[in-house]
Amino acid sequence: MRFVRAVTVSPGVSDSLRLVEDWPEPAPEEGSILVEALAVGICGTDQEIIAGHYGEPPPGQERLVIGHESLGRVLEDPTGTLQRGDLVAGVVRHPDPVPCPSCAVDEWDMCRNGRYTEHGIKGLPGFARDRWRVQPKFAVGLDPVLAPVGMLLEPASVVAKAWDHIERIGARTEWKPQSVLVTGAGPIGLLAALLATQRGLAVHVLDRNTTGPKPDLVRALGATYHTVPVNELDLEPDVVVECTGAPVVVLEAMCKVGPTGIVCLTGVSSGGRTIDFDAGALNRALVLENNVVFGSVNANRRHWEQAAVALARADQTWLNSLITRRVPMSDFASAYEHTGQDIKVVLDFAS
Repeated sequence: MRFVRAVTVSPGVSDSLRLVEDWPEPAPEEGSILVEALAVGICGTDQEIIAGHYGEPPPGQERLVIGHESLGRVLEDPTGTLQRGDLVAGVVRHPDPVPCPSCAVDEWDMCRNGRYTEHGIKGLPGFARDRWRVQPKFAVGLDPVLAPVGMLLEPASVVAKAWDHIERIGARTEWKPQSVLVTGAGPIGLLAALLATQRGLAVHVLDRNTTGPKPDLVRALGATYHTVPVNELDLEPDVVVECTGAPVVVLEAMCKVGPTGIVCLTGVSSGGRTIDFDAGALNRALVLENNVVFGSVNANRRHWEQAAVALARADQTWLNSLITRRVPMSDFASAYEHTGQDIKVVLDFAS
């Protein structure tokens, strides 16, 4: 039996992160396409799994290979879907086995019963291993230009889904949005701003950081960077994409959007915090101005493909600037340390 290196955890056990040097080679049952890992991106989800907050290993296993922001190169594909040497990313979520009405039409991002599985998170091994396998249905080929940054496809797919749903909701009436406010300049917020600029909108990004790379990254898009509270902005945007999950920001974003406006919530709040807030006034504004507030998470294959196109269209130097640390496998543990200074950290298998 051949073995690979794999970054693993014991789900539910805090600080159980381990590099296993003799993890079994992925079995053909995992998928017909065999992939050599190039890199995985790291996000807050990984850190929460490492902290033991959630995570679920595959059936019959005690440890979970983490990593859901994948980038690899095809080693073999007997189906002919991809060619040897092609860049590829693996779709994270798989539909539930029932399936629910949404999963039955390949909209597993809208799963209604929660029985879906997710690579590196829930019931499926992740991509932080030297080689992984994927079914053709869940393999997304990438333009060669994305070789340095293809691991951004997963967060970009989340943003592509958000914009897809924003535009679907907007189509309820004659709607020609001009401006968008993005709250939060992490990877999701910056990619949301990127896709907004590609739509020709006037883009405003709000974040607390006054130093570091974020202000320059926003300005490089031709967008405007703000650091004041939402309620102090002299704006009435047509769209708000909320990416912080901070309760005060969420509520102020709902109040800030203009008439017939749309607020998309992508940040997840931790809960447990009570805020003194005039809910009646918010209700009045939402109803009388025909506003919509909705949540968006994950993505289906259509959104992954949309994201691949958007990334290939983007300025590649700008995309590279989102990656503030590239960590070799020899120093894997440091990649998962939260410094507060990073935008996106990448664990580099190729090195």
